[in-house]
Amino acid sequence: MSASKRKPVLVVGLGRFGGAVAGTLSKMGTEVLGIDSNRQKVQQYAADLTKVVEVDCTDGYVLRQLGVADFEAAVVAIGSDIEASVLTVLALSELGLTNIWAKANNDRHARILERIGATHVVFPEQRMGERVAHLLNERLLDFIAFGDEFAIARLCAPEPIVGLPLEMSACRRKYDVTVVGVKRAGKAFIHAVPDTLIFPDDELVVSGKIKDIERFAAI
Repeated sequence: MSASKRKPVLVVGLGRFGGAVAGTLSKMGTEVLGIDSNRQKVQQYAADLTKVVEVDCTDGYVLRQLGVADFEAAVVAIGSDIEASVLTVLALSELGLTNIWAKANNDRHARILERIGATHVVFPEQRMGERVAHLLNERLLDFIAFGDEFAIARLCAPEPIVGLPLEMSACRRKYDVTVVGVKRAGKAFIHAVPDTLIFPDDELVVSGKIKDIERFAAI
């Protein structure tokens, strides 16, 4: 979707997580209404976002006056104050928003958010902690895990498959991973096919079970 067609997004809570979400959306060309009860945070993002206001985000009447009911998507990035997080999601849900992303601190917090209207619940600290743990083995360059023990990872091509076409290296049969693509320095991304030849220093994008990806990276 082009920047001109992106719908405006409401971001409530401009701490580290909310500020990063709002700032990235703004750089992507999305109009962002940022809300925070902290004046310093409001001033910090005033020049970067479409509009930033200092209000009590748990007050449904105030949110309605700001036109929040017209937004199709909202991100509730409040983490430290669970009561404010819950009341804000509830207020947005009662205003009719059907695409609410909310940050949760723990499973209990997440269950409450889901019951009162959050359509997506995220655990940014937990997810980042898991990602760093996997990257610490220094063989994986990037890593995205899914909830069912599967992942997509970027890694340096293991030495045993260098110089071979993928069909001959038999990554899927031997290692239970699928090579999705290859990135070569100075070249465009290559979508992997059976006769794709692996060069030294190639970076691979692979998918599979986490344990199989880590085993493949270590060969």
